[in-house]
Amino acid sequence: FNSLNHDMTLTEFKFIWYMEYSHRMWGRVVGLAYILPAAYFWHRGWLSRPLKGCVLALCGLVCFQGLLGWYMVKSGLEEKPDSYDIPRVSQYRLAAHLGSALVLYSASLWTGLSLLLPRHKLPETHQLLRLRQCAHGTTALIFLTALSGAFVAGLDAGLVYNSFPKMGERWIPDDLLAFSPVLRNIFENPTTVQFDHRILGIASVTAVTALYLFSRKIPLPRRTRMAVTSLLAVACVQ
Repeated sequence: FNSLNHDMTLTEFKFIWYMEYSHRMWGRVVGLAYILPAAYFWHRGWLSRPLKGCVLALCGLVCFQGLLGWYMVKSGLEEKPDSYDIPRVSQYRLAAHLGSALVLYSASLWTGLSLLLPRHKLPETHQLLRLRQCAHGTTALIFLTALSGAFVAGLDAGLVYNSFPKMGERWIPDDLLAFSPVLRNIFENPTTVQFDHRILGIASVTAVTALYLFSRKIPLPRRTRMAVTSLLAVACVQ
């Protein structure tokens, strides 16, 4: 209110406050949804030794995610003397919070599916190994694209250019490397951050499409083929 939104009403503040409060409460419910059943299953002796390690890792990651969320929000509340920047959380901490959430979600899904679905035993052919490598590479690229989106959000970089495929009137904007040193542009220059996110997004869609086309040449189980097709469909929607 003092730094930016001088005309904010109490009702508008309450809307923001309840959004934040609901997010925190939901995060705590998620934590309890992990920890309480885990403690019960552990006590009943229903967890194998490898699964106990997974459960401990997931519960630890849930707690770390909550701590990281607090650390992120704290950066937006710190006083910055002699600064006229718009009050916002650190884009680095925002990316870390999102990244840990994606890791937690992926690990939870992987663990759950490993328990629910029997593993297919396929011959380790050259094509299958290449498909697996491509899938891992595509996963890493999608993860990197999502993290770059956190930097876009943290810097309000989406407001800089709103035309596509060009940025304004140019393919490569003039202020792409305006900051010094050059490496700083990747994380702190809104133009560069938006440019990188666009390139990574296009690269992700291309990689998913290539993975799908490559998978069509290999005899795969129905479940695997359905997963690859679903990945392409979700990538197009995204």
